[in-house]
Amino acid sequence: MITLEDVIENPEVDALIRGAQKQLDGLGYTEHSHRHISIVSKRAGRILEVLGYPERTIELAKIAGYLHDIGNCVNRTDHAHSGAILAYQILKDMGMPVEERTEIMMAIGNHDEKTGTAVSDISAALILADKSDVHRDRVTNTNLSTFDIHDKVNYAVTDADLTIDSKEKRIVLKLTIDTEISPVLDYFEIFMDRTMMSKYAAKYLDIWFELLINDTRLL
Repeated sequence: MITLEDVIENPEVDALIRGAQKQLDGLGYTEHSHRHISIVSKRAGRILEVLGYPERTIELAKIAGYLHDIGNCVNRTDHAHSGAILAYQILKDMGMPVEERTEIMMAIGNHDEKTGTAVSDISAALILADKSDVHRDRVTNTNLSTFDIHDKVNYAVTDADLTIDSKEKRIVLKLTIDTEISPVLDYFEIFMDRTMMSKYAAKYLDIWFELLINDTRLL
């Protein structure tokens, strides 16, 4: 069976990840490279693990998390769709069964809030993991005077923690935001669609999504 480690060691995957970040650097976007995809991979697997899913389903969620942004190597626009097709072909070449690579393609193709939604357990876990990675470490622009609103909001987040409670059936995104850098309202201005997508993804998994910012429950 193809594992996450097999995917990580695939030179074609690594080239696509590096190419994607090169393009996003040119566009002035936040980090979507090894740091981000490793966090998303781990969180997606952890969500399903805590909820008691089978080991293989957890592994597929981790793989989907690791591959979800390779479409940025083609173009930022519709990167979820191009990334899904790229991932399908790579996993096919690696020998993954069609049923498994179809699940991963489906999850990757639905992770962007502009065109996707939770359509499977793996896709729901990927959405929750991806949208929870808001942090100053993702800001690649080192010139604070040129920050746009996305840079400011991400840089203002000094701590982000995602916890899953299977007994209480809830998942909580807890953020610490430095309001001297960015007001909390700006977070909702740019992340409202992502927040609502996360809420629906949690509902798909039959759990409740909560958002805490500076110890205040906002959702």
